[in-house]
Amino acid sequence: MKRKKLVSYAKYGYLFSIPFVLAFLMFMCYPTIYTLILGFTDLKGAGRTDFHFLTEIGKPWYQNYKEVLTAKTFKKAFSNTWILWICSVIPEYLIAMLFSAWFTDRKLRLKGRGFFKILYYMPRIITGVALANLFARIFGYPKGAFNDLCNLVASWFGIARENFAYYDHDWSVKLVIIVVNVYMFFGSTMVIMISAIMGIDVEIFEAAEIDGATRMQTFFKVTLPCMRQMLIYMLVMSVIGGLNLFEVPAMIIGIGCNNAGLTNLMYIQNQAFSGSYIYNRAAAASVILALLCVGLSCIIFFILRDKDEVKIKKLRRAAKREERRRLAAI
Repeated sequence: MKRKKLVSYAKYGYLFSIPFVLAFLMFMCYPTIYTLILGFTDLKGAGRTDFHFLTEIGKPWYQNYKEVLTAKTFKKAFSNTWILWICSVIPEYLIAMLFSAWFTDRKLRLKGRGFFKILYYMPRIITGVALANLFARIFGYPKGAFNDLCNLVASWFGIARENFAYYDHDWSVKLVIIVVNVYMFFGSTMVIMISAIMGIDVEIFEAAEIDGATRMQTFFKVTLPCMRQMLIYMLVMSVIGGLNLFEVPAMIIGIGCNNAGLTNLMYIQNQAFSGSYIYNRAAAASVILALLCVGLSCIIFFILRDKDEVKIKKLRRAAKREERRRLAAI
C-alpha cells in the first residue's frame, strides 16, 4: 500500500501570525526602543529628526534622568500618582471583596445577584472619558449637581450654604478623582474576584463548614489563600493602571489647583506635546515610569509567592544535590 503524504499545516500558522508580528514591531517594539534611545539624546522641538547623544556633546549620559528626578513638577506628579493610586485601590478592593463575599455566599442566597453584578459592572463598560465628563458636571462650579443636592439638604435643616469650588482645593481635587476611580473600577474587580471564588473546589468549603469554621474564618483562612494567583494578577494590573493614571484627572480638572491633579502621564504629555516638545526629558520620564512598574510588579510577585511551594522546590534541589554527591562518591 502507498503511504499517504502527510500535509503539514504549521506553515499556515506562521502566515496567520505575520500581521500581528508586523503590527507589534511597528507600533510596540520600535516606539519602545526609540524611546529608550531618546532618553540619552538632546532631541527637542517639534519637527526635528536630528539628535546627538549626550556623551557626544560633552554631557553625562544620565543628564535627562537627573533633570527629571530633580524637577519639582515631576516630584509633585509622582507623589500625586502614589496618593491617588493608594487611596483608590484600598476602598476599591474592600468594596469589591465585600460584594464578592456576599454574592458567593451559599447561605445568604441573595436574590437578583445577576442584576446587581451587571449594574456594578456597567461603569467599566463606559469609557473613562465619558465618566470623567459626567463627574465634571456633577462636581461643577458654580453650578453642579452635587452642589445643588447639598444646598437642597442644607435648606431642609435651615442651614445657609454657598456653592463649593471642588477644583480650587488640593484635597477636594484628589477626592473627586478617587471617587471616580473607585466607581469606575470596583465592578470589574468584583467580577474577577467572584470568578476566582467560584473556581475554588466546593469540597474545601464543605470541609471548613464541617470543622466549624465561621464565615469570617472561611473567607480569610480558605477563600483568600486560594485566590492568591488571581490577587497577584489583579495587584499587578492595578499597579500598572494606577501609575499610568491619565484620562480621569486630565478630563475632569486638568492639573487642578497647585498641580493637585497632575500625574506621571500628564507630566510626560506636558513635556512632550503641550508646547514644550522636550522629547528627551519625556522619554527619560517614560523609562523611569516603566522601570517603576516592573520593579513594583516583581515585589508583588515576591511578597505573594507560595512559600510552601518555594520550600518544596528547595527540598527537591537539596535532594538532587545529595543524590549527585552520592553517585559521585560511588
